[in-house]
Amino acid sequence: MNADRMILGEGQNAVFSTDCNATGLNNNILVCASSGCGKTMSIMEPRLIETFHSSLIVTCTKRRIVEKYTEMFLKRGYRVLDLNFVNPTESNAAYDPLAYVTSYSDITFLAESIVKANPRKENTTADPYWDEASVSLLSALIAYVLMTEDNPTFADVLKLVDSLTVSEDGSRIETSLDAKFAKITAKDSHCFAATCWNSFKVLPIKTASCVYGTMNTTIDTIFSPELRKMISNKANVDFEELSNHKTVLFISTSAVNPALNCFINMFYAQMFKQLFEYAESLPSGKLPIPVSVLADDFATGSRILNFPEYISIFREKQISVMLFLQSESQLERMYGYEDAVTIIDNCDTYIYMGGMNIKTCRNISERLNLPLEDVLYMPLGAEVIFRRGQRPIQTQRYNILSNQTYQKITQHYEQQIKKAEKRERR
Repeated sequence: MNADRMILGEGQNAVFSTDCNATGLNNNILVCASSGCGKTMSIMEPRLIETFHSSLIVTCTKRRIVEKYTEMFLKRGYRVLDLNFVNPTESNAAYDPLAYVTSYSDITFLAESIVKANPRKENTTADPYWDEASVSLLSALIAYVLMTEDNPTFADVLKLVDSLTVSEDGSRIETSLDAKFAKITAKDSHCFAATCWNSFKVLPIKTASCVYGTMNTTIDTIFSPELRKMISNKANVDFEELSNHKTVLFISTSAVNPALNCFINMFYAQMFKQLFEYAESLPSGKLPIPVSVLADDFATGSRILNFPEYISIFREKQISVMLFLQSESQLERMYGYEDAVTIIDNCDTYIYMGGMNIKTCRNISERLNLPLEDVLYMPLGAEVIFRRGQRPIQTQRYNILSNQTYQKITQHYEQQIKKAEKRERR
């Protein structure tokens, strides 16, 4: 099997194969470095340049990455998909969560992914009942749309959510959707939509109002008007195609809009599930083409549903992730201590490029058996590569400026920018 290389630092001892059978390791990589340490130029961009045989899903906050490397991948025979959540109208692909629902369990999974994607819920001590009840309510609405619409999209679900109102009618609650659900219940009182809806209808008015409020707040947080338009205006990303044809999917997000990260992490949760199930359906139990996810600012948005469980079985399905963090504490704050440890433990490669977080520095000093101050005051440009089964490699960050491929791509990109600037001045 053809395998790509990973250039993770200066020197030949910092260049590795992605062939898991040859290395005996998974390709999950955790990159930990404070802002400005060169994670993008020294780790992400070399990974792009060295990709010839696998599919990539690249989350980035810098549009220049998309614009700079699209032509390179097209010349290599790749399909290039651009999913721009910052400016959805510029995308050439779309993500409609409803497009990947094929079973009742998929409905529940989607509803749970949405309800738990709200960043306000991270590490909350609130009673999980409210989330569970919200999942049930949203499941009812999704199931209703699937039953009643000919070509449903999640935009139809959002319209139904927008039309839902809850009021009190004596000892029972009354909603604006009672007539709609009464109609499908009359046809089949045991259908999934009716069952989930009835669970909501029997709640006391105060409880029902809280459940409705929980779901509605989450929907409003995640689904902006621009995202609602994108859902129904373009062709959806086909997850199976990512593993059947060499593809690069660029996902553009914002460093200052956490609601977009919620939507993207919901996308990841559904994507991982779809890829797992597709791999399981194949005789080999593996994806035909390896799929690697490069997740910039991995722990700044919201947690990916079931990610700590997923990462432990990525290797067997030919899936891998490269997670970019500013500190281990950032990961712990998002996922909690135990799940953060699970994620770190399932990355056979850990790259530390410096930072001021004391807890992270202390962990690195213990790994290296060095005084804390040696790690805390590590020179700029220095990095340490930990690989399971090997002694740590202390080296320098990769100098991509000396890479001939990078030089050619950068020169061409800068020429295109100058041409665009001249056209704008005319």
